[in-house]
Amino acid sequence: MSESGEGNWTYADYLNLHPLLDLQGEDREINSDEMHFIIVHQTFELWFKQVIRELSEVRDILSQIPVPEDQIPKAVDHLGRTTEIFRLMANQWTVLETLTPQGFLAFRDGLGTASGFESFQMREFEFLLGLENEDRIGGVDPLDSFRRMPDNDVNKAVIKRLEEAAGNPSLYDSVMGWIARTPIMGSTPGNEGDAEVVSQYVSDHLSAHKALCKEAAERSSGWGTDDSSKAAERMMAAHDGAASFLMPGGDVDRARAGLLFIESYRELPLLTWPRKLIDALVELEESMVKWRHAHARMVERIMGRRIGTGGTSGVDYLDMTSRYRIFKDLWGIRTVLVKPQRRPALQNAEFYGYSSDS
Repeated sequence: MSESGEGNWTYADYLNLHPLLDLQGEDREINSDEMHFIIVHQTFELWFKQVIRELSEVRDILSQIPVPEDQIPKAVDHLGRTTEIFRLMANQWTVLETLTPQGFLAFRDGLGTASGFESFQMREFEFLLGLENEDRIGGVDPLDSFRRMPDNDVNKAVIKRLEEAAGNPSLYDSVMGWIARTPIMGSTPGNEGDAEVVSQYVSDHLSAHKALCKEAAERSSGWGTDDSSKAAERMMAAHDGAASFLMPGGDVDRARAGLLFIESYRELPLLTWPRKLIDALVELEESMVKWRHAHARMVERIMGRRIGTGGTSGVDYLDMTSRYRIFKDLWGIRTVLVKPQRRPALQNAEFYGYSSDS
């Protein structure tokens, strides 16, 4: 092979097939069911490696200040690929479902206390995404379980890797920082009077939201409900929730205001790629939720509601993880939108490459 690394590769050499195909445990005289189980999970780990690579690149792109506009499509592509990986992995559980309950029980004891919870790559991409410990089941810090593992060089390297991932800025951090810099009504952070422009925009939006809630409450009184006052209370509670979302503690949250602006004026040319990126993030998280749900159903089908090998509650634990949300604001903003006819009038339309005459 030349110094440049180019040479006459064989297919097996290029893919490192020989060492790869020696990793399925056949030296332990496993049966076909157990080899199937191992291959499926090894495949997951290979995909996790790719997920970490894709999401790290998105995080790094969005961490730049400012983010080069020509790199946003690249970030969307990375997110789209990651979404397809999770869709593929969700379907991969159906392959494992060909394993019968008796077939699994035949080798389950050989797993000992080994558990999917110990997948350090899965923990790493959760840290990378920005899943907070307080949002995990029981508020547990997953690093604790790794710190209890045998004290050897391999586990020390894993712990160091996870501690670095937990300490680095997350994709969530970079996304929300980028959204917070969204031009609103032509005003950007740092501009003189930006706070006033953003505050006025949010105030105008909330006024429209409140008016729509009142109209909806009035309409409900004609639907034959037993207590129209309860409908009115629910509508006003919805408005109060919108105000709390956009102005937590009474102060405007600029990231949420930016998100509101992007979602409200999606048709503006300058916002085309930002809203595509936001859609890609929502689609990614949706694909992850479906993947976790499919995992729970596979486990329930094969082992019922037994205690997990790692001591968790098994299916119940997996079902709870399917409720994890990281990009909560991206989902929550949908609750506070108003129909386009009632949104605040766009100011400085030319800034966004659009005007009523174009």
